[in-house]
Amino acid sequence: MARLALAVPVAQETVLAEQAQRHGHEVVARAASAAEAASLVVALRPEALVVAAEPRYLGPRVLAACDDSGVRVIALTTGDAGRRLAASLGLVETTDAAAGWSSIEDGLTGSPRPAPARARDGRGTILTVWGPAGAPGRTTIAIGIAAELAALGHTVALADVDTHGASVAPALGMLDEAPGFAAACRLAGSKALTIDELDRIAQRYESTLGGFRVLTGIGRPSRWPELSGERVAGVIALLRDWVDVAVLDVGSSLENDEEISSDLFAPRRNAAAVTAVREADQLVAVGSADPVGLSRFLRAYVDLEEVATSRDVTVVMNRVRASAIGMNPHGQVTQTLSRFGGIEAPVLVPHDQAAVDVAVLGGRTLADAAPKSPARLAIRSLVEGRIVAPPARS
Repeated sequence: MARLALAVPVAQETVLAEQAQRHGHEVVARAASAAEAASLVVALRPEALVVAAEPRYLGPRVLAACDDSGVRVIALTTGDAGRRLAASLGLVETTDAAAGWSSIEDGLTGSPRPAPARARDGRGTILTVWGPAGAPGRTTIAIGIAAELAALGHTVALADVDTHGASVAPALGMLDEAPGFAAACRLAGSKALTIDELDRIAQRYESTLGGFRVLTGIGRPSRWPELSGERVAGVIALLRDWVDVAVLDVGSSLENDEEISSDLFAPRRNAAAVTAVREADQLVAVGSADPVGLSRFLRAYVDLEEVATSRDVTVVMNRVRASAIGMNPHGQVTQTLSRFGGIEAPVLVPHDQAAVDVAVLGGRTLADAAPKSPARLAIRSLVEGRIVAPPARS
């Protein structure tokens, strides 16, 4: 027997309440609006909320209350509008209202299936790509690394963990109405995340060189509370069992100033980035090879060193060009990093804006859009020489 709350139109309410009681469940509350549903969830803590996927009954406040109280959400849809609303809120599981009580019962009694055994040589690698503020090209590098790893034969997942400006989905021409990483975090928060669920919510980038899975980022920065540190850590733990390498594209800010707040249990906007950096087996730190970019990178790199637990950090300086740094740009960038940051042997990626533009315009990776681009070749060299070796083939 389950304790249920209902937030549905009156015409459905009576029928659902009778069916729930017939199946041995107890209806402890009935809400006429989203605000009332959120308040009842917090006050009564039912085991599940059966809610109509309509703006009147379902909204961010309802989901936040359910997340905080550990209440399962069963969203009933009656058409495309309802499915779009659920998707916009990060709800990847919905139930057709016309399917009858049996589909709701499945949602109430269903338990996560055990993760299938995967033949693996060891734990998957977590590779976090970080860069300071100022758009140094972090997402371009992260996508390029994922593409090159896939081309080498690895199973790869690219996750957008940026809580300030997620950009993986638009860069690859993917829809982000239902952010995959936020959905994974929601499932992790309710202890329902499995490998099968990751397979279901991830989008796939297809390529003749080697495709990879993508967990898209939040479409609106205001949704950052969904990516709590605990949830992100839970997703990362399962990513190790899902793929050979998970590439995490994170935001620039690693500050913990918000912990000074009097509310010690308040969510932290930078918790997702901090967790991804701390959990990483390998870190790629991306900077822009111009005077402003170098200055920003060197200042922020100190924060990275304080947060990171992995000492395996590869520094990548992006957009190397003489027009911004002067003659012998490679030598000048290398010397500056060594002198002011103690950073030796950085990876230098040449500036090739035309190739990057072609890739973004077509929603493709550099490897697919401009395979002979100097920028693409530098990223391939980075992956082959600094990150992982090709998988053993039989």
